[in-house]
Amino acid sequence: MASSNQWEDLRKQARQLENELDLKLVSFSKLGTSYSHKDYKNESSDTSPLLSTSSSERMFDTMAMEIEQLLAKLTAINDKMSEYTSSMALSAPSPALIHTLQRHRDILQDYSHEFNKTKANITKYKEREDLLGSVRREIDTYKSSSGLNRRTDLYLKENEHLRNSERLTDDTISVAMATKENLMSQRTTLKKISSSVGSIVNRFPIINSLVQRINLRKRRDSIILGSVIAVCVILLLLYALH
Repeated sequence: MASSNQWEDLRKQARQLENELDLKLVSFSKLGTSYSHKDYKNESSDTSPLLSTSSSERMFDTMAMEIEQLLAKLTAINDKMSEYTSSMALSAPSPALIHTLQRHRDILQDYSHEFNKTKANITKYKEREDLLGSVRREIDTYKSSSGLNRRTDLYLKENEHLRNSERLTDDTISVAMATKENLMSQRTTLKKISSSVGSIVNRFPIINSLVQRINLRKRRDSIILGSVIAVCVILLLLYALH
């Protein structure tokens, strides 16, 4: 009874954390969408930055910290549920417990992936705005400079542009690699499901026996049909020869 209560308490805590994470991720996703809309709106304008005030940055940092804390708590709860399932499996393994634990793990993985993706997008927009801001400052400085100093500053600033572009490219490649790993994990899951279905089919010998009987009957019908055709052909040949 105590073990059952412990499992129900863990499930209740997990569901509560998942609900909180769902609400937080929705707000976090809206924050990322607002950054994206600002990015498109200012695509042809260099007068208004993406992050107009420091409050947006504080909101981003606060929400990211809260979500990371909730993810850590949910991970700890999942670990406790895994320990409980392992202890119960020694005496009486329960497929229902294993299925429930796997479901909570999948939810945690989905939330972690969604959070990392949204955080990476917002970080990319922030870095892009920083890059655009530095370009505007460099243009203003270039207009106010003259002679050899102007040319030297231009070379230095161009070098900085190249470095920033390389950093943004590296971030984009990292996001692509993470997407690739996620697709590979989904492919592995589908293979496991296919192998499980195959093993279930192999566990039913009656089905295999029925399939074999059907194949034998088809083969027998083919032999009979071939024999009839052969006899008819022989009779036709004898008739033609006479």
